[in-house]
Amino acid sequence: MEKLQFEAQMKQYAQMAEEALRRFVPQEQDLPEHILYEAMQYSLLAGGKRLRPVLVLAFCSLCGGDVKTVLPAACAIEMVHTYSLIHDDLPCMDNDDFRRGRPSSHKQFGEANALLAGDALLTKAFEIIPACQEAGADAHRVLKAAAILARAAGDHGMVAGQVLDLLNENRSMTAEELMNIDAKKTGAMICAAAGIGCALAGASAEQEQAADCYAKALGLAFQIQDDILDVEGDAETLGKPIGSDVQNDKATYVTLLGLAQSKETVRSLTQQAKQALAPFGEKAGFLCMLADSMAFRQK
Repeated sequence: MEKLQFEAQMKQYAQMAEEALRRFVPQEQDLPEHILYEAMQYSLLAGGKRLRPVLVLAFCSLCGGDVKTVLPAACAIEMVHTYSLIHDDLPCMDNDDFRRGRPSSHKQFGEANALLAGDALLTKAFEIIPACQEAGADAHRVLKAAAILARAAGDHGMVAGQVLDLLNENRSMTAEELMNIDAKKTGAMICAAAGIGCALAGASAEQEQAADCYAKALGLAFQIQDDILDVEGDAETLGKPIGSDVQNDKATYVTLLGLAQSKETVRSLTQQAKQALAPFGEKAGFLCMLADSMAFRQK
């Protein structure tokens, strides 16, 4: 796949997700609780890479499914991701004042409203997944997709990872321990995105395994690159201050492995991700280029 083709496909997937997200969280200015919808939209529609919805759509297409039938699930995983960002920024968690170049939700709407907006996005996600069936997806596949998302978001995945992250604050860690945290906190949702796309398309067991291997390598490379950007990225490009991990005495791959080894690990993981897609042959060109684009991104 040529670079221009990749960029056009990436843009198309992201736009499909963006338009669907706006439909699922409409403005409700005439309701007394309109501040809730404002807070939900503030974080959900603040931009971002839309990596998780793109993975849902890309793996669905790769496995022979109709991407239009999985759009609700693609939006659902982005809602869960956004809820996690809102909650991560809260004073009781990371206490971050900025997200994507503007005030965090709790700075804009107050801590209580931010908390509730996150709660609303999490529950909205599971409200809209059944719309996949209305769009033509098989009911059993929709149920499987919902289970994948719930497992990745909860005590087996993202929430467990956040708990481990909190438990390990202000203590020394090994790179392996950090990888275990990130596999749950970040990686589980990336794996879920790939898994949901496969599930809704009716993928084979071999295809599901290949997708999972790809997503695991991609998720870890993504997190290590985040740590690299916190050291040598541009604050304006990133939309948040750099160097915050060092200031907070937080263990990162850069502090544990060094900058050079961290970069080499990103390259190695990216290669692993692309090799995992071998069962799909040339049809996996988009996802191979996506792995490269995530590894060498600047924001």
